[in-house]
Amino acid sequence: MPMTNSFSDFISTGRPFLFDGSLPSALYERGIFINTCFEETNISRPDLVLSIHREFLEAGAQVITTNTWAASRQKLAGFGHSEQLVEINLQGARLARKAVQECILAEPAFVAGCIGPLGQALEPYGATSLDSARDCFREQGQALLEGGVDLFVMESFKDIQEALLAVESLKQITALPIVALMSTDEFGHGAFGVRPEWFLSKLCAGGANVVGLSEGQGPASLLEILPKIKESISVPILLQPSAGLPRVVDGRLLYMASPEYLGEFARQALLQGASAVGGCAGTSPAHTRAMYMAIRQESAFQSGLVEQTTKLSKDATPAVPFAERSQFSSKLAKGEFVISVELVPPKGLDMDRMLQKASQIKNLGADSINIPDGPRAMARLSALSTALLLQQRVGVEAILHYACRDRNLLGIQSDLLGAAALDICNVLAITGDPPKLGPYPKATAVFDVDSIGLVGILHQLNHGLDIGSNTIGTPTKFSIGVGANPDAPDRDREWMRFKRKVETGAEWVVTQPVFSAESLFRFLDYAETFEIPVLAGLWPLKSLRNAQFMATEIPGVNVPKSVLERMASRDNAEDQLKEGIDIAHEILEAVRPRIQGLQLSAPFGQVELVEPFVKRFR
Repeated sequence: MPMTNSFSDFISTGRPFLFDGSLPSALYERGIFINTCFEETNISRPDLVLSIHREFLEAGAQVITTNTWAASRQKLAGFGHSEQLVEINLQGARLARKAVQECILAEPAFVAGCIGPLGQALEPYGATSLDSARDCFREQGQALLEGGVDLFVMESFKDIQEALLAVESLKQITALPIVALMSTDEFGHGAFGVRPEWFLSKLCAGGANVVGLSEGQGPASLLEILPKIKESISVPILLQPSAGLPRVVDGRLLYMASPEYLGEFARQALLQGASAVGGCAGTSPAHTRAMYMAIRQESAFQSGLVEQTTKLSKDATPAVPFAERSQFSSKLAKGEFVISVELVPPKGLDMDRMLQKASQIKNLGADSINIPDGPRAMARLSALSTALLLQQRVGVEAILHYACRDRNLLGIQSDLLGAAALDICNVLAITGDPPKLGPYPKATAVFDVDSIGLVGILHQLNHGLDIGSNTIGTPTKFSIGVGANPDAPDRDREWMRFKRKVETGAEWVVTQPVFSAESLFRFLDYAETFEIPVLAGLWPLKSLRNAQFMATEIPGVNVPKSVLERMASRDNAEDQLKEGIDIAHEILEAVRPRIQGLQLSAPFGQVELVEPFVKRFR
């Protein structure tokens, strides 16, 4: 069992942390309906409650809340269970503790004793006296303490008077950390119209160690409120959105926000200053897993920004000159225009079709073939093996995309040394998307470093040093490329990350596919001061459906409305294909004087669609 102050020590590190989702919603999904007492299942269905706690822990939750939100004497009385108050709360804490003890976890996990509002108005607005309310909070808190919780979380309070009373009551019986969460209306206000920054500052003054909001309106409203909260709050902030507003479908409550949406919410919340995230009504272990992946990725970003350095130890050796590392880097060094075509590795072992396409691309005159590494977090033949087969059997240089998502630091160094030994020298350093839910729901991510950190590792290896700055003897000769997104939603952050990549050792950059010359020009205006070659990503659209897919399903890609309208204006497949190719040619014509190469993507692997673009320069 963690020591009493373990959670306090944990939050003092400043690392982001993750609460679980809604256990009552999970119970509801498993057939415990809303006209029953969810908390009573601690006694009648302990195995079910335990299994849900385990699912949240396995999804990545670092704090799990006891199934006791409505286990106060007043609320239990409504179901005839008030005499079982101590037993329900004790069992709730013990089940959560048992889940933590039985799960094999990479990091510490903590049990939060969950306490909700009493559901009765306090004096002078209601009949419940302040002393009676204090007794109720102390009574429930004492039972949870006896069950072995590490902290308390007060969830979904609306009345600041009641919330302060609960904090005061708990502090009378324990020194454990207290997390106090308020709930707002659709206008972002608490009870009586008070603003969240006001009532949360009151909770801080009252002794809460973490404050925040648990919200029934969904994620978007919390992100709108967060900046104002951040200005007035000095303690860590926790945001727990619901999965949107519920809809009744065939008599069941369904929450419409997807796990991916909650994952993006988590990323944005951390960027804007939240310390922790979790889930409220309707959030399942799948939502928790998506938020966990976002936190891991964001943590890797921060690690890459803060910890990586370009300083080399005294044991460093001079790097092989850039022009001598590969044919690809030689052409870049001479200022020649280079062309790379993307081919996605197969899902199985059959390489015949890919090798045939690679030969076709080589015969067209392309300089290289770039190999994505698990694109869209899908499992395929390894990019490293694919690159080796292309170079050996087709005789064309490969650009190896290398993602940080799937390897720890030791695996990264081993892979890169292996690539160097196999004469695979062109590497595009990428962070990688968090694993998607779907065909691989149990997949996890590593993210020891992000692409900035990976560039630092490549740079060190090129100077004969490993990740610990120990000599490896003969230096590697990697040609180091990075990605950039001209259409990134947070452009300042994208530009800052690009700058850091170049400072850490990046030597050329490939953009995401662009469908607007204007967006690429914005990036080129910024990038030209760094004086490294820019390869523009170009994707000839095959059809309106292809354009819509790119606009909605590919992270980081922006297809302007004008492009979608142009594609939609063509009635048949042949005309839509011609329009897509015309759009790509127009973009290329506009940007050609300012780029040093192209990365061409062939929709659905149809090499013939990129043939005219390769031949234009060969």
